Amino acid sequence: MAVALFDTETPLAPLLPAIIARIAEVVQRGRYILGPEVQAFEREFASYLGVRHVVGVGNGTDAITIALRALGVRPGDEVVVPSFTFYATAEATVNAGARPVFCDVDQETRNVTVDTVRAVLTPRTRAVVAVDLFGFPAPVMELREIGLPVLEDAAQAAGARRGERRAGSLGHAATFSFYPSKNLGCFGDGGAIATSDDDVAELARTLRFHGSRDKRTFEHVGYNSRLDEVQAAILRVLLPHLDGWSEGRRAGARAYVEAGLGQYLSVPVVPDGVQPAWHLYLVTQPRADELIAALSASGIEARGYYRMPVHKQPAMAPYVRDMPRLPATDELAATNLALPISPVLGPAQAREIVRAVAAGLAR
Repeated sequence: MAVALFDTETPLAPLLPAIIARIAEVVQRGRYILGPEVQAFEREFASYLGVRHVVGVGNGTDAITIALRALGVRPGDEVVVPSFTFYATAEATVNAGARPVFCDVDQETRNVTVDTVRAVLTPRTRAVVAVDLFGFPAPVMELREIGLPVLEDAAQAAGARRGERRAGSLGHAATFSFYPSKNLGCFGDGGAIATSDDDVAELARTLRFHGSRDKRTFEHVGYNSRLDEVQAAILRVLLPHLDGWSEGRRAGARAYVEAGLGQYLSVPVVPDGVQPAWHLYLVTQPRADELIAALSASGIEARGYYRMPVHKQPAMAPYVRDMPRLPATDELAATNLALPISPVLGPAQAREIVRAVAAGLAR
């Protein structure tokens, strides 16, 4: 049985005629940059998230950089970020002129916590980036009680909830990536900043367009980073299906548990009130790499993520002097593997994958 880590084709297949028709409308209109499709998607996504503003940008990395600047981060400031995350979280922080300060994560949720953030705060800390890792919403509301701006990196969490609130509405601002493999993905690069702070939104809109409000007067050194009309048109077709896809992913995760996956691997622990979007279904096992090889030989795609945490990446060397150990990060980096998950992963597939896991560990 062949099972891909990401099945993006099956959910999209019935929507392709509508997507192609919407793209044709954009081409016929001849408006490609910051036009009516972007404006409509920004309104629709803001309404979906329950925030006042969405600002479409070129990609998720630019979204973090622009959002941090809009939140008041300036050159020389420190920003707390997790090390167990994709490199772009820290890279974007550096691009905003700040120094990333790496913190540990919770072993079970893989998210930063109030305690892991407090452990690395200094008088120079200006903001915290909380990553909704693998689609699992971080405890952002608790982090806000620290008294610093909290940027929610929701790139992997479109469709998730924490309590009654959606991922992307929890922080002072939030960022999204619409990279094609994301839960809400376009057909290229794309990103967005979400916030209910009018001043943050206005500055983000200015920064995405060269630091200008009117194309004539340039108030800031900004960026050329705009969500384009074609990608916005595609996202408008997909957005109404996001909740259904997210429930399909949660059903797939439940199917793994019901099939007995926890007998062989350490599976994620989901607190009451949290509804992950399961961009990835990440489990841990001391023999993770052996198991990945065994599953691959059976046609089941599995993958280890962030084997080299961000604080150990060569480019981050100037920022990691005298930093504390990050034991949970190191443990997770060495023992994790992602199993296939998608809106259409059913119980039969889950049972077959669990059987393949058991066989792989019995070797």
